[in-house]
Amino acid sequence: MIGSVIRYTLMLALLLPLPALAAGPLLLVGGGLKDDNAVIYQRLVQLAGGSQARIGVITAASIPPSQDPDAGTANARNSKANGEFYAQLLKTYGAQDAQWIPIDLDSIGNNSNPQVIAQINGMTGFFFGGGDQSRLTQTLQTATRADTPALAAIRARHAAGAVLAGSSAGTAIMVGGPMITGGESYPALRYGVYTTPGGDDLSYDMQGGFGFFSHGLLDTHFSERGRQGRIVRLADYTNVPFAYGVDEDTALLVQDNPSLGQVEMEVLGSNGVFIFDLRNKQRGTGSSYALYDVLASYLTAGDRYRPANQQFVIASGKTSLRGREYYSSAMTATGDIFSSPNNSGANGRRNPREFVKVSTDLFDSRSTSTLGRTYENNPRFRVDLIKSTAFDSHGYQGVINGKRLTSYLRLRVDMRPN
Repeated sequence: MIGSVIRYTLMLALLLPLPALAAGPLLLVGGGLKDDNAVIYQRLVQLAGGSQARIGVITAASIPPSQDPDAGTANARNSKANGEFYAQLLKTYGAQDAQWIPIDLDSIGNNSNPQVIAQINGMTGFFFGGGDQSRLTQTLQTATRADTPALAAIRARHAAGAVLAGSSAGTAIMVGGPMITGGESYPALRYGVYTTPGGDDLSYDMQGGFGFFSHGLLDTHFSERGRQGRIVRLADYTNVPFAYGVDEDTALLVQDNPSLGQVEMEVLGSNGVFIFDLRNKQRGTGSSYALYDVLASYLTAGDRYRPANQQFVIASGKTSLRGREYYSSAMTATGDIFSSPNNSGANGRRNPREFVKVSTDLFDSRSTSTLGRTYENNPRFRVDLIKSTAFDSHGYQGVINGKRLTSYLRLRVDMRPN
């Protein structure tokens, strides 16, 4: 069966070569991608060639069938089952073909199988599913973290113009610099940074991921799990000046804009993307961790960002909130600014997206500052959110795709024990 599929994809590859681009786009989803998110799935198919799109699905971040007690049933959630699910879903969104690339912990040897390499070479795009990015490094890199033949083939297709998409771990693995591997925001501020994953401690891989995203740190499931504290802590620790956090059911599209001669990013989907600027950061001098003058920008659907010159372009459907704020004062101080998992409810975290709620409310008020505190209190950390005239903090609001969205630029964020 795989032989006939390979011959078919090779024939299409010869008939329909990729356009000559410097490199293909990246479509980076923060996880939690809903099956009916047509905006993201249709953009992926379009970037891969529209009606001629041929998309390889890579689900090596999932557990393999041998570790799934439900393998072979309707409840299966292993690499093969997930791969076949995404392949079928992408076809419903208009891809000419979508195929599972059969590489996982059960079939690591396929990363050098000539038939699988030929299958990869026939694709115009790739979708990396979620799970654990350590499984991706085990299956697609060598013991010394070099490219296997499979990853080298994917890299060559991307260099020739193929789109690379990822969700959750499939997004996290795209980073070129330090790669977050685990942890929560409060332990990050309280205990610091580790290189070995453990519990809720902030951990990272010094060698990074696959190196396709080179603009800073990258994190996923962002606002839903209150990861603002952990990414800022790691960016400070590693001296990386910019960090990006992608919300669930949301994508950051990164691609060349030929008319501008530079890379441009665009936000797609339901929620938003954080961009943190630590170029002006100031560390505290006390025994407990403190950091000041971090700038946070939050972009939502249709907004764009040009990293070469830090230029923001707000979607045309949104207008400035200055002078037309709805509230006279901002939301009162919150006691769970980082949506702690220790403050749990019936369906998980009791206050998901708390940082976004508090910060967007500030821009829709006439207040110039507000604050939140961590749920944990040994010590408790205070997070001050400040609309700074020195940094030209600015909020925008509008209805995009039937949903009222708020974006903002250059919110000053200070974190300290209190």
